[in-house]
Amino acid sequence: MYQFIDCHRGRYSVGMMARILRISPRSYYDYKRGIHDLREQRRERLERDIREAYSTAKGRYGAPRIAVELRAQDVFVSVNTVSRYMKRMGLRSKLARKWKNVSYPEYTLRICPNHLDRRFNPDAPGKVWVSDITYIHTTHGFRYLTSVIDLYDRKTVGWSFSSSLTAADTAVRAYQVAVRNRKPQPGMIFHSDRGVQYASEEFRNALDKNVVQSMSRKGNCWDNAVAESFFKSLKCELIYGNRTLSPQQMELEIFEYIEIWYNKVRRHSALKNMTIDEFWNLNAKSA
Repeated sequence: MYQFIDCHRGRYSVGMMARILRISPRSYYDYKRGIHDLREQRRERLERDIREAYSTAKGRYGAPRIAVELRAQDVFVSVNTVSRYMKRMGLRSKLARKWKNVSYPEYTLRICPNHLDRRFNPDAPGKVWVSDITYIHTTHGFRYLTSVIDLYDRKTVGWSFSSSLTAADTAVRAYQVAVRNRKPQPGMIFHSDRGVQYASEEFRNALDKNVVQSMSRKGNCWDNAVAESFFKSLKCELIYGNRTLSPQQMELEIFEYIEIWYNKVRRHSALKNMTIDEFWNLNAKSA
């Protein structure tokens, strides 16, 4: 349309042609000075940066985290701008499914008090670990993923992927992996729900003597919100909407998600949208 105005400037005024074409006369003069081309180049460059960040995150990031990722690359852009571009480009982050409450049968194993009491921000690593177990659907039936998370930096310090729900294959194994990766401090709180794996004598015997076991109140998922949130993120970002995999393939995918993505690359809202490494580097500088 700018070329049309160029061709007919001798016969009609720029203002009249701009009104007919529904553009502002200023945009035409910007075009003549080359400003329009620069603006279009900036738009295309930002679209490319957003698409690359979205692709690198495998569609797991929404506008807030993509904006932080771009700023880390010295591309300074607001969340609202990224959101507007993503909407126009048809990019959406993976959405979680609605949470459903599940009731479990009563049992008579020992129940521990809720020592954590929703204090989810300890001041040092190894002071509070939280754990939970979830079901993962595969081509050969369900498998069971157990995670152990250190609340200090939200790192998954231990996990297990098993074909059975025994305490040895779930809670005990994940705890033993966590201890190898990070040493608990004396008096550390280990918090979980009231599942039989955590209430069993086998798991209590596996805990270090100086670890304080804590459990959520009956039917209250908010008492273990961080562990619940981890599984929500994993299922939303890795499993929902993807094809069902074999147990071996699923274990490899979960390894990649936890060890490479979640623990090293992913930006955590609880850490002010920093990665775990960035969080540690910031605390090392301020120490």
